[in-house]
Amino acid sequence: MRLMALLLLCTLILAGCESKAKKVQQLQAQYNAEYPAYAKDCVDVETADSARLLTGQKLSDEEMATLATKRKEREARCKPQADHLADLQRQIIAAQQ
Repeated sequence: MRLMALLLLCTLILAGCESKAKKVQQLQAQYNAEYPAYAKDCVDVETADSARLLTGQKLSDEEMATLATKRKEREARCKPQADHLADLQRQIIAAQQ
């Protein structure tokens, strides 16, 4: 009887480890599927004006205002995606522990 209880306990522990690993794998797959689109739309976006800023060229006040408006629009558009990806990362870390 004790042997049966021990085997049952071991089986439950192993099943728990497998389901935990599977959950991490599923979350990681979801993150890996969603991140490229986010990176393309939100991270990799460069404009000629921002490149000019990085090279030290001066922009007019109007160009700076346009650049600031574009940045704010991109931040507003990308924030939900960024928050969702950050939540997935938190879930992955929590599931790994």
